[in-house]
Amino acid sequence: MSAYTDLVRLLKDDAVSGVKGKPLLKQRGNRAYWYAARRVGSEMCFSYIGEDGNETRARIDRIEALRATAKERQAERSRLVRLLRAEGLTPTDRATGSILSAMANAGTFRLGSTLVGTNAFRLYEGELGIRLPLGGMANTGDIDIAQFEKLSIALEDKVDPSLAETFSTLKFDPLPGLDQRGTWRWVQGGSGQLVEFLTPAFGEETIRDLPAPGVSAQAFNYLNYLIAEPIHAAAIYRSGVLVQIPRPERFAIHKLIIADRRRDGEGSLKASKDREQAAFLIKAMAKERPDDLRRAYVAARDVGLRWREHISNSLKRMHDTMDILDST
Repeated sequence: MSAYTDLVRLLKDDAVSGVKGKPLLKQRGNRAYWYAARRVGSEMCFSYIGEDGNETRARIDRIEALRATAKERQAERSRLVRLLRAEGLTPTDRATGSILSAMANAGTFRLGSTLVGTNAFRLYEGELGIRLPLGGMANTGDIDIAQFEKLSIALEDKVDPSLAETFSTLKFDPLPGLDQRGTWRWVQGGSGQLVEFLTPAFGEETIRDLPAPGVSAQAFNYLNYLIAEPIHAAAIYRSGVLVQIPRPERFAIHKLIIADRRRDGEGSLKASKDREQAAFLIKAMAKERPDDLRRAYVAARDVGLRWREHISNSLKRMHDTMDILDST
C-alpha cells in the first residue's frame, strides 16, 4: 500500500507539473479552480489544473521544482510499478491500459471525468490493500467514463487532442445511437473493446453533451451519488496511469441500487455481478473503513423512499451483507 500510495502521489505531481503556463486561480460561484495561463499568438489560453484546495496549492507552490525533477519521477514510477507487479497487484491489461493512457494524456481525467464500472472496481485493490477475487466479478470488456454535465461546461477547457482523434488512432469506430443525438459509445475493431460515456440524470434519462471531453453521454439517474467526491487512482500499466474513480464506499452502495434497477435477461446477470461487487467491497470496508461505509449507506438511504427501496430489495438477497451494514 505504501508503494501504491507513492505511485499515486508521483502521478499527481506529474499532472500538475505537466500543464504548461502560469498558475492562475479563477472563482466560479462558491468554488475556485486553478488554471495554467499561457499566450498562444494574440490570445490567452487557459488549461485546467484542478479544484482549489490545500493539496493543489501545495503542488502549485512547488511547480517549478516539480518540473525540474520530471525525469527522476518517471524512473521512480517505473520502479514502483515493477515492485507492485512483483508483489502481486493486478496489472491493467494492455488493451485497457493503452486506452486509459491515451485518454489521460489528452486530459480526460484531468478535466473531471471519472472511470466507473468494473475497471474502477479493479483499482480498489491498491486503494484498499485487498486482493481481487477470482472469477467473473472482476472481468470486463467495457470502459465506462462518467462526468457531471455542469462541471464539463463550467471548466471551459477541452481535451487535446480530441477524443474523436484519439479513438480513431486506436482503431475505434463510433456506435450510432437510436436517437442520433450524439455519439456516446465507441467500439474497437478486432478486440471489441467498448468505451461508453455517462452523465448523471435528474429525471429523464436522455443523451447530453459533455463539452470538456467533446463527446455525448447517456444520462442515468443515481449516477450523481456515485461520482461525487471521486478519488485518484493508479492503473498499473507501463509507469502508471493517473485516473479518477468513485470512492469505494459509494461504489458499493451504488451497486446495490442499480442491481435492483436491472431488467430481466442480460440484466439479471449484470445484477448478480453488481451484488457480488457490492458484497466484496462492503465486507472489506467494514473492517478497515467502517465509518466511511456507514456514512455512504446512510447518505444514500436519506435521499428518499425510492433509494431506500432499491437498496432494501438488493439486501433482501444478500443476508450476510445486510448484517454487516446493520452492524456498522
